[in-house]
Amino acid sequence: MGLMDAADWQHAIFLNGWTRREATIPVIEKATGAILTHVGQASAADVDQAVRLAAEAQRAWAAKSYHERAAVMHRAADLFEQYAPELAQWAMQEAGANRMTGDRQGPAGAGECREAASLAAMPYGEVLRSMQPRLSFSRRLPVGVVGVIAPFNAPVVLAIRAVAPALALGNAVVLKPDPRTAVIGGAVFARIFEEAGLPANVLQVLPGGADVGAALVDHPKVPVIAFTGSTRAGRAIAAAAAHRLKRVHLELGGNSAFIVMDDVDIEWAAQLGARGTFTHAGQICMASGRHLVHESVAEAYAQALARIAGGMSVGDPTQGAEIGPIIDEGQRDQIDSLVRRSADAGAEVLTGGTHEGLLYRPTVLFPTPTDAPAYAEEVFGPVASIVPFATDDEAAALAADSEYGLSLGILTTDVTRALALAERIPSGAVHINDQTINDEPNVPFGGVGDSGNGARHGGHHANLEAFTELQWVTVRPPNGR
Repeated sequence: MGLMDAADWQHAIFLNGWTRREATIPVIEKATGAILTHVGQASAADVDQAVRLAAEAQRAWAAKSYHERAAVMHRAADLFEQYAPELAQWAMQEAGANRMTGDRQGPAGAGECREAASLAAMPYGEVLRSMQPRLSFSRRLPVGVVGVIAPFNAPVVLAIRAVAPALALGNAVVLKPDPRTAVIGGAVFARIFEEAGLPANVLQVLPGGADVGAALVDHPKVPVIAFTGSTRAGRAIAAAAAHRLKRVHLELGGNSAFIVMDDVDIEWAAQLGARGTFTHAGQICMASGRHLVHESVAEAYAQALARIAGGMSVGDPTQGAEIGPIIDEGQRDQIDSLVRRSADAGAEVLTGGTHEGLLYRPTVLFPTPTDAPAYAEEVFGPVASIVPFATDDEAAALAADSEYGLSLGILTTDVTRALALAERIPSGAVHINDQTINDEPNVPFGGVGDSGNGARHGGHHANLEAFTELQWVTVRPPNGR
């Protein structure tokens, strides 16, 4: 029996178990427009009940021994692996992911759960010196209820990296998935953790619109919000959360630079550049939007990248297409507008720039003025803007001239040169001789500037800071003895 074969999740939300709703959200196969099923639609009014139930369940969950919490994480990891083919199918249909991206969802979910399991056994605190005759120590305690607001583009990965560590550390979680991926980004989590033995109500899943997210951010009993999404939405969430003085962990947009020096193999560089820009139709925050290429090889690189892009298949990912559909018409039109306005600004479209339905052709712009919208702004689509540079100083200045700072790729045979260059470019991650889309569950991940407020996901230190409170405790002998 498959993970989602039972019908109880359809027309339902995961609030105090599966609760049927009259208001529903259609689950649409993005490549065909077919309605696969419906899930329940949560309302802002559901948030208070979800938080109240989660807070009640959290106390008993936090009181469990660390190995009991770790065991649930390991069972969830096993289930992510067991159901990986089914998750891939849902990701391809519901999110429009290609086979490679879909296949990554299950293993990535498993990896995040196993890494989170090790958090449960982390040192509880540390003994502190005191000037007085007493025991003084610090300890980390769960924050209580964590609100997780996740996006559509990598539904499993971008939710589980907050959900898993928050749970492992003894918190309860209220998850609001994007309504466009309410199954692979929401119902799947409820089903897996239900089967893994997570106690009732420790996880609530509320697919819904912005009103549900706003209610979660504003709720006084949710001290921490983990949000992945656009910079615009992140700013609004940060402003709303400030009223409650709550912590927000923001992983936002990007317009990553991919720097190609004059000493590398151009075909190899173009293959990496294509992967960094066109994977999942460019709908990845770490995607390489700005290709900065040494002027001596810029023409050759542009032609190689355009040839690769022009040869990529675009269509239904369940039928093997390399590039699947854009998530919806609004995002497609935004991509198309950026490309058209960039052409009007003087960018030459070497290939692409057209679409059929939600299928947008991989697009290469060269030469591209630095004020062209597709270069200066985050596209979140399969568009590569190429700008030549003459010196390392110019490359550093171009790469640093962005409000974003999420990921950076540098290709060169001289690693020392790359390291020196990277020091001059604000970025949460640097990948030398690799493209910009990189992530692992055990490393801190996050951006600077408009890309977010630092490394808030991944790695033990980042997760402990994100999902626990640090408490100081002193103990004196009774009666002053």
